[in-house]
Amino acid sequence: MTTIKELLKADGLLLLVAIIWGFAFVAQRSGMEVIGPFAFSAVRFALGAVSLVPVLLVQRWRRAPDGVAPLSLWKRLLLSALMGALLFIAASLQQLGLVTTTAGNAGFITCLYVVLVPVVGIFLGRKTGIQTWIGAVLALAGLYIISIGAGLKLVTGDLYELVGAFFWTAYILVIGPIGKRMDAVEFSMGQFATCSVLSLVTAVVVEPNAFAGVRAALIPILYGGIMSSGVAFTLQVVAQRTAHPSHASIIFSMQALIAALGGVLFLHEPVTTRLLVGGSLMFAGMLCSQLTTTKGG
Repeated sequence: MTTIKELLKADGLLLLVAIIWGFAFVAQRSGMEVIGPFAFSAVRFALGAVSLVPVLLVQRWRRAPDGVAPLSLWKRLLLSALMGALLFIAASLQQLGLVTTTAGNAGFITCLYVVLVPVVGIFLGRKTGIQTWIGAVLALAGLYIISIGAGLKLVTGDLYELVGAFFWTAYILVIGPIGKRMDAVEFSMGQFATCSVLSLVTAVVVEPNAFAGVRAALIPILYGGIMSSGVAFTLQVVAQRTAHPSHASIIFSMQALIAALGGVLFLHEPVTTRLLVGGSLMFAGMLCSQLTTTKGG
């Protein structure tokens, strides 16, 4: 049985993932000013897969896989490919949405998985405590205040983000059970490689001169590939072996707050009332969801 200490450690890793992803929103948005969304994803996830090769080699040299139950090679390849395809759809919808919508709208609509994860979990027979539901509502309210503010102006890109939210919900729900059966680094490399190949094929077909802007977008691509993909997605696989999916969705929503704080720290944006109120609500929602953890629920 998973201990409270293990659950809190997993949630801590998820918070680190949210921090990395929060700064990645800025990188994605700036990168797509000079490169198409599919080309960006193709290079980003290829870099993510390559960045994990040294880790896998050291792990194999030490003969220290992370203790998961072994699966056959074909099953590992199949699961990695399926998750890579799911990641491709979710990430592509997010990238396409960011072409026309604002980062605030994209962050809010994508993070609707805060509510979708526990709702879908009900149909899968997963229990969600009242503290988690309250935490989800608080987080969503705070997210709205930070990201949207006075009004939500919908554009075409928001539809992509909305559909993408359902795929991110599916991704969050299934990655935990699959991650328990596979080595985290090997699994991440497999899904990144699949996502990169699918993005590459799509970029060649639909984006003229798809990779002409790679050099100009190098910094965002490096961050998106190494930190947001190689580091963050792998930590997600490890953490969601033990973390409750609903807790994970609430913690992941903190990336919107992190993005706003990043604007204050690095772009010298003002500390607004919306940021203080919305951030407080989101933080309260995250703490409220932890009450279920500390009570062992």
